Amino acid sequence: MQNKSPELIETARKKFAQFRALCAEHGEDAAWESMLEGFPELQRQRMGPSLALPTLAEGFRAAIPFFAAVGMEMDVVDISNRGVDAVLEIQRFCPYLDVCMEYGFETPCHVICEMDMEASHRAFPEMKGEILCRQAFGSPVCIFKYQRPAKDEAGGVTASACS
Repeated sequence: MQNKSPELIETARKKFAQFRALCAEHGEDAAWESMLEGFPELQRQRMGPSLALPTLAEGFRAAIPFFAAVGMEMDVVDISNRGVDAVLEIQRFCPYLDVCMEYGFETPCHVICEMDMEASHRAFPEMKGEILCRQAFGSPVCIFKYQRPAKDEAGGVTASACS
């Protein structure tokens, strides 16, 4: 696919520029926290409806059209097992690799992906996220793993997920 969305790239440019300026003024840790202000609430609004679906796989598959609309090619693999509702999000194209260099960052991972993961964790504390591989480090894809306790048919957490 690899059609970079001009809006996505412009938003990334603004985010990298803001992070660079905040780092220069306050240091990286303070810049990180400043950039996260309000982001968990935004993640809750964006992701909440999808995560309300019965499984993470259903929720993440519902997001595929959004990612396609911004030029990203996403696959979702359900890896749920042993009382854990889990999914792999595979991104075949990283639109941020080029733009991060414009702002003096080696990779886009800390400013984009790691911040997204932290905001998601703060918005949904029951869900864990992890970046398994990154195109910025030479992998052919980026793979993100998300997991939460599985729900039973009544919508409650399964006993094995709590053990």
